[in-house]
Amino acid sequence: MSSPTSGPGFPARPALQRWLGPWVAEVNAATLRSDALAAVLAAVLVLPQGIAFAALAGLPPAWGLYAAVVPTAVAALAGSSRQVLTGPTNALSLALGAALAPLAVAGSAEYLRLALVLTLMVGALQLAVALLRLGVLTHFISPSVMLGFTTGAAALIAGHAGLSLVQAPAGAAPALAVGAGTLAVAVLLRWRWPRAPGLLLALLVGTALAVALGQAGPLGARHLGLPWTDAQAWQTARIGTLPQPWPAWAPPALAWADVPRLATIALALTLVALGQSIAIAKALAARTGQALDVNRECLGQGLGNLAGGCFSAFVSCGSLNRSVPHLEAGARTPLAAVMAAGLVLLLVAGAAPLLAVVPMAAIDALLLLVAWTLVDTAQWRELWRLDKREAAVAGGTLAATLLLPLQVAVLAGVAASLVVYLHRTAHPALRSMGFAGPPQPGHDRRFVVLPPAAPECPQLKLLRMEGPVWFGAEAHVADALRALREQPEPPAHLLVMSKSMNFIDPAGATLWERERGLRSGPGQGLYFHRPRPEVLATWRDSGFLQRLGEDHVFPDKRSAIAAIVPRLDPAVCARCTARVFEECAGQPGPPPAG
Repeated sequence: MSSPTSGPGFPARPALQRWLGPWVAEVNAATLRSDALAAVLAAVLVLPQGIAFAALAGLPPAWGLYAAVVPTAVAALAGSSRQVLTGPTNALSLALGAALAPLAVAGSAEYLRLALVLTLMVGALQLAVALLRLGVLTHFISPSVMLGFTTGAAALIAGHAGLSLVQAPAGAAPALAVGAGTLAVAVLLRWRWPRAPGLLLALLVGTALAVALGQAGPLGARHLGLPWTDAQAWQTARIGTLPQPWPAWAPPALAWADVPRLATIALALTLVALGQSIAIAKALAARTGQALDVNRECLGQGLGNLAGGCFSAFVSCGSLNRSVPHLEAGARTPLAAVMAAGLVLLLVAGAAPLLAVVPMAAIDALLLLVAWTLVDTAQWRELWRLDKREAAVAGGTLAATLLLPLQVAVLAGVAASLVVYLHRTAHPALRSMGFAGPPQPGHDRRFVVLPPAAPECPQLKLLRMEGPVWFGAEAHVADALRALREQPEPPAHLLVMSKSMNFIDPAGATLWERERGLRSGPGQGLYFHRPRPEVLATWRDSGFLQRLGEDHVFPDKRSAIAAIVPRLDPAVCARCTARVFEECAGQPGPPPAG
């Protein structure tokens, strides 16, 4: 198969397609050219971010660059999404550093070892999710949890970067000047030229400013007669020489004792990493029309972290602020990510002397900007407007992120989200239904939720069941049905609109059996409109459908009402003024209103 607009594709290797995916058959000169252009942008974007996020995690700057090479290439080739760029990310780097801080001194050999062990554990968990085909579990990490976590992470990142600036080892004043200059340039570029590689250009400006201050500062002070003539006072902390520009095979020493103390952290990081990666992959797939295999994407993420943990790359996941520009720049196959990883190696090897003099103050300034971009106030407002309960979950996760260890905050947010979900499904809505306006023979009326003051048939209740009836919801539904029966003048007949009742379990089947028994007397009846096939199958297997009667189940509202109205008590109809159904015209009593 080849691209419809790009000419014939390269000969496809069936084995390669089987292992890598159908995109292999679509590779041709046009896709390679488009991927190469996208790779250049991706490599330029990740250079400053990789260094910044490594600092955020308390790891050597080179590790952030390694994380933009090995996991990026492996996850792209093994995963499902064609455009997701895997690598270091802000929230995950912060979570890693915060989780390891109580276990070892940042930068120590033990700290570095634990970071790699944790990366391998996350990769193993992600691989297990893929092999067991449990990718569906990523759906339990709700957008509300991710919103609260990323907002809390933004506050922590800003606090970390700001504190680092004012506590700079070589003196706060030069660091603040470099940081302010870098931040100003980054904000200006983002505002006026949003498509420019603003972070990289700002980093270059910050580096030039630090060099200029270090050289011109003492001379200027001496010329003006100021006391700050010591050259050391004008210096800022630098990244320093990179040990080597390419990642080397360096798997960490493993010990069984690491498993219990890192298990909770690994689980939380896995949830965050997969939640972010799958959400980004889905968003990109929605734009490109790609069919996404969630389990395969989990496989790619797992293999990426397993490989990264053996090459001094810390835990990685899909990056939104690199994947979206990657797609917009023209990335069409995973080869774009592989090319980007190769370009990062070339850029680092060629620019190693320049990277060594990059000031940490400039990195901290970029982290402040990253933190600012993480706060999505529009999404908070929208969530508050649409669903107060989900907004509470997001707020609770935000508070937990600020007050608790990050791994605990993530798990607490997921637990809160599940509690809200269970509460919602345990309280399915039961809505009184009716028709808009008086009956008009020959004209269909809209079927609507009945307004409080609207007339209603005193004998036939139309009730729409919205949601599954399972053991958790049984009590709520039973209470609603009991309240209906205990009204001063309860309707003798109940028609349940059951199209939205998508599931019942044994407890739900027992509930409807009980309701059937309570409505089996003379002049009473229980009926169902459009139950789902799986619900009908459950009723048929349990014998409920036979006891209820096939004639109590209807395929549409018109046939249901036409069959039930003649069963109503004529004496009640004779004094009824509601006359809400067309069929009421054939019953004793006054003519229909209107």
